[in-house]
Amino acid sequence: MQCRSVYTFWVGIIVLAFASCAGDNSTGSKPDTSTSEADPLPSWNEGAAKKGIIDYVRAATDSAGGQFIPVPDRIATFDNDGTLWSEQPVYFQLFFAIDQIKAMAASHPEWKNQQPYKALLENDMGTLMKQGEKGLVEIMMTSHVNNTSDEFAATVKQWADTALHPTKKKKYTELVFQPMLELIHYLQANHFKTFIVSGGGIEFMRPWAEQVYGIPKDQIVGSSIGTAYDYNNGKPVLRRLAKIDFIDDKVGKPVGINRFIGRKPVFACGNSDGDLQMLQWTDSNPLKSFKLYVHHTDSTREWAYDRQSHIGTLDKGWDEAVAKGWTVVDMKSDWKVIYPFER
Repeated sequence: MQCRSVYTFWVGIIVLAFASCAGDNSTGSKPDTSTSEADPLPSWNEGAAKKGIIDYVRAATDSAGGQFIPVPDRIATFDNDGTLWSEQPVYFQLFFAIDQIKAMAASHPEWKNQQPYKALLENDMGTLMKQGEKGLVEIMMTSHVNNTSDEFAATVKQWADTALHPTKKKKYTELVFQPMLELIHYLQANHFKTFIVSGGGIEFMRPWAEQVYGIPKDQIVGSSIGTAYDYNNGKPVLRRLAKIDFIDDKVGKPVGINRFIGRKPVFACGNSDGDLQMLQWTDSNPLKSFKLYVHHTDSTREWAYDRQSHIGTLDKGWDEAVAKGWTVVDMKSDWKVIYPFER
């Protein structure tokens, strides 16, 4: 991906920043009675969205029905930002990048007089934006590379364990959506193999997503930077390089699914136009599929945004969902709680 693509991906969220178990592969074919008898989605209000999900899962797992889906084909993909956890006022990975630059600044006194770092450290958005794409890419690369994969994972894990969201005052990993956790576990209990397919960095998600979502780290597809093997005097490491390898967003999502999963999903969840191609790809599956959009409508408990938002824009995807009869979840009316700590 060229610098222009990286710039386009990050420029809007940098502006806003300164303005403010695994799927079971057994061959069982009947619905899991523990989840079909009890309420499998207790944080969901009764309504068309909840009913549609449950009806779909029951049909997909009923070997006597006409919509039965064999276990190997029960692939479910979930976007992460805005679908499994919040994404406002900027993508959480950008908060990580900003925090890393500020943490590294003590070892780089020259940054006080060197752009683009000077502008970032002074929260000077105007000057930062004048640095153009070169400056913005430099910020992202400085905060994410020139380390090993193990070192980066440890840094991300420490940040996830300690950093607080600037307005919610909660750990970022606490700002996950309880109803979506229930949906993941419901699908897993019915032998769907669940994947995260996100525009976020794959190595940014792996250190914490398995524990938080119950989705194994080898079932995460995301954007990636280049890496290189280094024998390192008998202590092998993977070094993270300052170059983009793959952007798993928009048209990249079907490409990533095909490359890393190898099966077309039958169940897909997203929240923005960045997920539209993933839902279209799922919709093209000859097997019965389920497409779900999370619509952010709750300005009190979370945020309300859609067509005009610079983060998580839901415009073309919303229109297509309505036209094709896909499920659109209204967070305000369909979810009893947003976050686990609200239960």
